[in-house]
Amino acid sequence: MKTVTKSTCCYCGVGCGVLIESDGDRITGIQGDPSHPANFGRLCTKGMTLPATAASLTGRALYPEMRLTRDAERQRIDWDAALDTVSERFADIIERHGPDAVAFYVSGQLLTEDYYVFNKLAKGVVGTNNIDTNSRLCMSSAVTAYKLALGADGPPTCYEDLELADCVLLAGSNMAYAHPVLFRRLEAAKATRPATKWVVIDPRRTDTAAMADLHLQIQPGTDVALFNGMLHHLIWEGLVDPAYIAAHTAGFAELKKLVRDYTPKMAAELCGILEADLIQAAEWFGASGGASLSLYCMGLNQSAHGTDKNLALINLHLATGQIGKPGAGPFSLTGQPNAMGGREVGGMATMLAAHRDIAIPSHRAEVAEVWGVPAGRLSNQPGLPAVAMFDAIRDGRIKAVWIACTNPAHSLPDAGKVAEALEMAEFVVVQEAFTNTDTVPYADVLLPAATWGEKAGTVTNSERRISRVRAAVAAPGEARPDWWIACEVAKRIAARLYPDEAAGFAYVETSAIFDEHRRLTVGRDLDIGGLDYALLESHGPQQWPLPAGMRQGLARRYVDGGFATPDGRARFHATPYKPVAEPTNARYPFHLLTGRLRDQWHGMSRTGRLPQLFAHTPEPSLTMHPHDAERRGLKAGDLVRVASKRGALVLPLAIGNDVPSGSVFAAMHWNGQFLNSLGINETSVPMVDARSFQPELKHAAVRIERAELPWRAMAALRSPDVLQLHAAVQPLLADCDYAAISLQGRDTLVLRAACAEAPAGWLENLFAALELQPGADVLEYRDARRNLVKRVGWRSRDEGGSVLAGFVFAGDVSGAEGLLDTLLAGEVWQGPRLAVFAPKGASTVPRDRVVCNCMQVRESQIAGRAAAGAGLEQLKAELGCGTVCGSCVPEIKRLCVPGARAA
Repeated sequence: MKTVTKSTCCYCGVGCGVLIESDGDRITGIQGDPSHPANFGRLCTKGMTLPATAASLTGRALYPEMRLTRDAERQRIDWDAALDTVSERFADIIERHGPDAVAFYVSGQLLTEDYYVFNKLAKGVVGTNNIDTNSRLCMSSAVTAYKLALGADGPPTCYEDLELADCVLLAGSNMAYAHPVLFRRLEAAKATRPATKWVVIDPRRTDTAAMADLHLQIQPGTDVALFNGMLHHLIWEGLVDPAYIAAHTAGFAELKKLVRDYTPKMAAELCGILEADLIQAAEWFGASGGASLSLYCMGLNQSAHGTDKNLALINLHLATGQIGKPGAGPFSLTGQPNAMGGREVGGMATMLAAHRDIAIPSHRAEVAEVWGVPAGRLSNQPGLPAVAMFDAIRDGRIKAVWIACTNPAHSLPDAGKVAEALEMAEFVVVQEAFTNTDTVPYADVLLPAATWGEKAGTVTNSERRISRVRAAVAAPGEARPDWWIACEVAKRIAARLYPDEAAGFAYVETSAIFDEHRRLTVGRDLDIGGLDYALLESHGPQQWPLPAGMRQGLARRYVDGGFATPDGRARFHATPYKPVAEPTNARYPFHLLTGRLRDQWHGMSRTGRLPQLFAHTPEPSLTMHPHDAERRGLKAGDLVRVASKRGALVLPLAIGNDVPSGSVFAAMHWNGQFLNSLGINETSVPMVDARSFQPELKHAAVRIERAELPWRAMAALRSPDVLQLHAAVQPLLADCDYAAISLQGRDTLVLRAACAEAPAGWLENLFAALELQPGADVLEYRDARRNLVKRVGWRSRDEGGSVLAGFVFAGDVSGAEGLLDTLLAGEVWQGPRLAVFAPKGASTVPRDRVVCNCMQVRESQIAGRAAAGAGLEQLKAELGCGTVCGSCVPEIKRLCVPGARAA
């Protein structure tokens, strides 16, 4: 019997409502929820494939595990033993070294209730503020700027503003990839109101930038100079709002003095753009009577000057009065599904619950009263934020760390130092739903957690809207909800440290946790005293603030011009331009830019389970401008070494005009589960913003050199359990100078590897992992003199004939790409099998990428019809591309433009 459960997507901060279909035991399907005000039924490729990520238990953490020594394998234990061990080890370290000798590193993918109990455990039981979150890596500069300029955290805008803006300024956001459902709304609004102007600020020509009316392709890190130059022009031309400035703001005189020097000509030169383009952007933004909305994301936030970048953009809104009205305002797009919920409960090292301040005694006392603990228990010293936390683990100040629902070994900057920190720690607890992350191998105790579709609570999306998350099926094995695990350990630690004190973690269900959380919000700027589970059940998702007595939440903040500052006035901040934290030089001449892929999510622990989500981008790569490649004698597909002052990795080269000369681009998702390295964060800069403590993950200075790796190997195998096959092959990656795994087709693992010379014993280990041994259906060719090995397997079909099952080519991989195409196509083998060892030569034709995942439409199909004059609507009608989730529409539009894909 099919059951439909209303819930929320677990990926980005859009917060899409979903309808989960299940048969009681397993999740069988998904639809967008037409009634949810975030997405009105739309989903992106990632959201639409969520059921497939839950189809297999391979790679799931199902039982608690523990190891007694670092060189031992973890063994399965029961929950009581796991919980007792974690609590005893933490309590012992706290007693010996003090509360700040332990730390908690949690996640913007936790539910609000999970976050709440972790925060209460750290600050109310342990007495440390050493609890931080991966939201530090994505949202902290936006939060800091909101607080400095407007007085409080939280966007003043709402999604409805996407349809009402006359000018949309997208800064440091490839919205088409990172927030595709909202981008669909923006596209639809543009179609009905074509006079709306889009300005995209991005060093890369992304799919978002390609659709803009004006693309400002600035030099990396020059955003502040651009915004200051725009403000100079707005002031000079009388496009600011003097009445609004006088009535509702403070600090304009100091800012005006600063931007006097940022003439459009000077600012444009710093940014590397045309002065006329800067002026045009300013005039569209400041047009009299219009509404200007800015949408921004990691391109501003992930910077050593991220707070300044945010403040400089907010300055534009305050100066023109473009805030608190329909279609206008500075709108920070949240990266994770519950980064805002985590901030609401105070689950970061630098804040207390409900936007309270650690340094204010009355704030600590208010929290302590609700928690039922002595006010003196709450530390008055900020904890260590993410980067500093792992530095402290590495140098021994923090002895034990509990990591929940996040993968710092991959996601933090200078990843090699993070690995060293995890090796140095006395005790590491990892709470995870999936075992295939780069952090799990460091766990002394692994706690299996329930995940999407199996747990219940709430999340808050980018527009301050709180939605229910509901369980559709029971968690598999012995996996438990994150809040339950944290509460059980909290009870045990409290019983040991404070035996005469009630623990305060006797929650039976998540509604009780939520009710305690909302008590703490009463009277605060995010007051949700009028919101409970019953209201969410009867009236659906609600925006905060929603105090008692209000019928619905506030869509826009600061509508009356009153701000959350002591005097009610917003603050202008003078923001002098500062260059990137690590400038390029003769030794490291390239700007390395990082960003997202369309169909992958973070460290791929969930999306990396699905071959179909690799179809759009099957392999990792480094993208370089064609002129830079030509000067270095490099061509597409060459292996290159990307090196910074901190680390290096090898990647295949892609060539394209998407990046400007002098810059290169790599996606942030690839990690040690798919590469022979921890990913591009091997090279990233650990420098952080002085106020938000957010690291500069978007930029590093690097050099690019050809990687001389003459020995090559390529393998592919179809498997009924491709995830198990992945787990078997992954340990072999570390033995290579370059190696990458991807999942393709429906059930195929593909491995590419390269070394300076053949690694001893590696091929035999690969054959064993692939279970591709000589026999009736496996042929092998060896040439010892040339160090060449080729092994190919077939399998018989029930309906007759045979098809390729897999192959390994080593030493000479010519013909392997063509053989992969045959394998993926499932074609019946024709002719003698020995012909497989006599390829006609290496193919030079680039692989034909899948552009539309939903309908499996390839680039060649779209480009062919576009060349014949077909437009978007005709392509949709003929091929079906872009008609399901729509995530591919921006790329289809680019392919319809002559020369759009020229390299």
